[in-house]
Amino acid sequence: MSYSAPLKDMLFAMTELAGIDRLSGLPGFEEATVDTAQAVLEEAARLHEDVLAPLNFEGDKSPSTWKDGAVTVTSGFKDAFHQFAEGGWQGLQHPSEYGGQGLPKLFATPCIEMLNAANLSLGLCPLLTDGAIEALLTAGSEAQKQRYVPKLISGVWTGTMNLTEPQAGSDLALVRTRAEPQGDGSFRIFGTKIFITWGEHDMTENIVHLVLARTPNAPEGVKGISLFIVPKFLVNDDGSLGERNDVHCVSIEHKLGIKASPTAVLQFGDHGGAIGHLVGEENCGLEYMFIMMNAARFAVGVQGVSMADRAYQKAVVYAKERVQSRPVDGSAKQAVTIIQHPDVRRMLSTMRGLTEGARSLAYVAAAHCDLAHRHPDSAQRAEHQAMYEFLVPIVKGWSTEMSLEVTSLGVQVHGGMGFVEETGAAQYYRDARILPIYEGTTAIQANDLVGRKTLRDGGRVAASVLIQVDETLSALRSHASYRSSAAFQAMHRHLSAGRDALDSAVRFVLEHGKSDPNAVFAGSVSYLMLAGVVLSGWQLARSLLIATDKRSEDPAFHDAKIATAHGYATQVLPRAVAFEAAIAGARDGEGVLAMHEHDF
Repeated sequence: MSYSAPLKDMLFAMTELAGIDRLSGLPGFEEATVDTAQAVLEEAARLHEDVLAPLNFEGDKSPSTWKDGAVTVTSGFKDAFHQFAEGGWQGLQHPSEYGGQGLPKLFATPCIEMLNAANLSLGLCPLLTDGAIEALLTAGSEAQKQRYVPKLISGVWTGTMNLTEPQAGSDLALVRTRAEPQGDGSFRIFGTKIFITWGEHDMTENIVHLVLARTPNAPEGVKGISLFIVPKFLVNDDGSLGERNDVHCVSIEHKLGIKASPTAVLQFGDHGGAIGHLVGEENCGLEYMFIMMNAARFAVGVQGVSMADRAYQKAVVYAKERVQSRPVDGSAKQAVTIIQHPDVRRMLSTMRGLTEGARSLAYVAAAHCDLAHRHPDSAQRAEHQAMYEFLVPIVKGWSTEMSLEVTSLGVQVHGGMGFVEETGAAQYYRDARILPIYEGTTAIQANDLVGRKTLRDGGRVAASVLIQVDETLSALRSHASYRSSAAFQAMHRHLSAGRDALDSAVRFVLEHGKSDPNAVFAGSVSYLMLAGVVLSGWQLARSLLIATDKRSEDPAFHDAKIATAHGYATQVLPRAVAFEAAIAGARDGEGVLAMHEHDF
């Protein structure tokens, strides 16, 4: 079974939850209508279902290979990427003045979901290129933009970001790569970078590396990091390619998953120094790199949704075909398909609810990003930007952790066959395992949510989110269906408890963040997971209201929405209370902090 893009679910999230109508009234987004969205998604689905998805299993069996410094990608990947690039998909959300289509992030998000659901290994290449484009558009000179961005948008070149070194993982203060000025405005770069996704390949004629390095008199720590453009092939003034730069791939990693994506070790400067050019101001590299990282973190969160949906689709098909055991209620004397068994229903319902909740939250975040960039009122732009920034670590951390649960359940639905590689379910599980790690681990996202997104503003954005959840709870309680609908009553009861748990956790963070930071940060991942559970539940509560009101337009589709929300309310939302208890349990040396180093 291959991939089928869930277009109706995507359009529902875009129109009913993210509010696509708000975007088409913004300057520059006049064409961003529902009709345009449907046309874009349908065209994207054809490419990803027919071209990219069939290569996914092949990429796992026959990964990219390295020999003598060159990487050869999996057979079929090069042609598939060319079709992706020629269709304009790399430039979907990028400015038209550089060759992009200038559509909202909300339009790009379901396309990113399709790309990564179809083929996660291949999808990582455009993801990194998107980050490079964003960084250059924000911090690059006009000459740098004109030289590099159109080629990146067209897919003629691809981009990477080079942060990690053998001694410097998440702690970028330890970066040692050197940048020596040459007197002509250029620098020579010396150092080793590891874990560079798509750092070397044969799909395009050039690769544009964005590299963190230190100039000779740079301050110690993160304040002394600068960002440089270091292309694989030097670029002449007329845009043509010059000689090979002194950056070489010395190996690629052998990984648990995403095997077709070449993860490179790059050596800069072994033959005199790689030529690089400074992006923006000296010693501001970390700030610029975070532009790439934030774009990538959101996209990785969407990858979590992608892998969950792919695993869910495969599990449903298998559960409808696999005949095993008689039903427990005695309704049949012969063995039935396993989807008729209660626990399989529980697993599938949980998989669907987690996936739809995380998708909805990501799409809502994308719309906030668009409004932050294009709303005519500056105060409104600031409010939407704050909301988007608050949601990004949740989208990244929660959605990727969620994908591990869903892909694991996908294996479980298949039973023993799920553990057999030929079935394909195990690949989704293995591929998803990297998602909570790269572009900042779950703990890094959680620390960001605690520190920068809750403590820094005194919980202002968190409080505004809780107010919006309260509005949804009021709508549930006052709806005509409340008294007669078990779904409404369950959602109201469990979302209300989850809302109170989140409120309590926010207050705990605010009260103890400075006086007892170890206790607060010991519970930071639980805080992030609590936020993910509750805010995804909030989106499904909104979905429940809308599906109930519009049921007559498409009964089967909206009944499934109602059932999904009901299942999430009873199976997932109760976790919120447990997460809140775990957060508070770290106080005063309880729980994990009660164990000292010598106890482990």
